[in-house]
Amino acid sequence: MRKIMLDAGMLLMQNGIIPSVSDVAEAAQVSRATAYRYFATQASLIQAAVDEALGPILAWKSESQDPEERVTQLVTFAYPRMEFYEATLKAALRLALDQWARKHAGTLGDEAPMVRGHRIALLNSAVAPLKGILNRQGFDRLTQALSLIFGTEAFVVLKDIWGLDRKRAQEVALWTCHALIQAALAEESTGKARAGTARRNGARSGSALLKKGSRVKIK
Repeated sequence: MRKIMLDAGMLLMQNGIIPSVSDVAEAAQVSRATAYRYFATQASLIQAAVDEALGPILAWKSESQDPEERVTQLVTFAYPRMEFYEATLKAALRLALDQWARKHAGTLGDEAPMVRGHRIALLNSAVAPLKGILNRQGFDRLTQALSLIFGTEAFVVLKDIWGLDRKRAQEVALWTCHALIQAALAEESTGKARAGTARRNGARSGSALLKKGSRVKIK
């Protein structure tokens, strides 16, 4: 029964509707009481639809130890499915934005908020080989930057604003991912080189001070 209602809800979302639990009950031809037993709130319904749409993506894994190759695998695997369920994902985004507006207007009440953030675990996994190379701050900054071009919001920018098709949007996303990884590695390398230079300069300064001190005569 849950699957029947979920399929009905996803079909409504694919048609541009953000369905309420009552809408899904009507579409699935079940009673509202039955629908609410499975989905207590609209947010839980939309969340379940998103999880269903992203299912295979959320289970993504890679055997590669090359972070650029891993990110390429993730993006090329995820983007086609994200496009197929684009309407569902955008319905979730619309609900999240609506909840944000009502929260700041003080009218959200006790409605459960949409839980978003699947991309965090996925991107952390994609660049996991860099954990032993980048420092914690650099690693976090990289995954945060990558999140800007992986997700529904990236589709809004690349497809809706720029008018790119999925293939071209994917190419831009991959170019950006590779550039960000290379920039993070270059920054880490530069930081280590500077730290090494500072240590050497400090050692030379300390040595010079010791030599100078040894030449001072106590009267």
